[in-house]
Amino acid sequence: MKLKTIDARGRSCPEPVLMTKKAVALNSEGIQVLVDNTAACENIKRFGSHSGYKVEVAEKGEDFVLTLKK
Repeated sequence: MKLKTIDARGRSCPEPVLMTKKAVALNSEGIQVLVDNTAACENIKRFGSHSGYKVEVAEKGEDFVLTLKK
């Protein structure tokens, strides 16, 4: 299954979390989120865990790729 990817790089909190929240509402099985700062990474990780998703984080250069799956 190909996950929908949300590009939240260059955005400051809470925007990446709000984008993630909206995306999982439309893609309940899971999504990928790209962010470029640690605060957004931590906040999305927390949101995903609290929402019942398994969250995986991978560093890709200066960016973080978060994968949220049910």
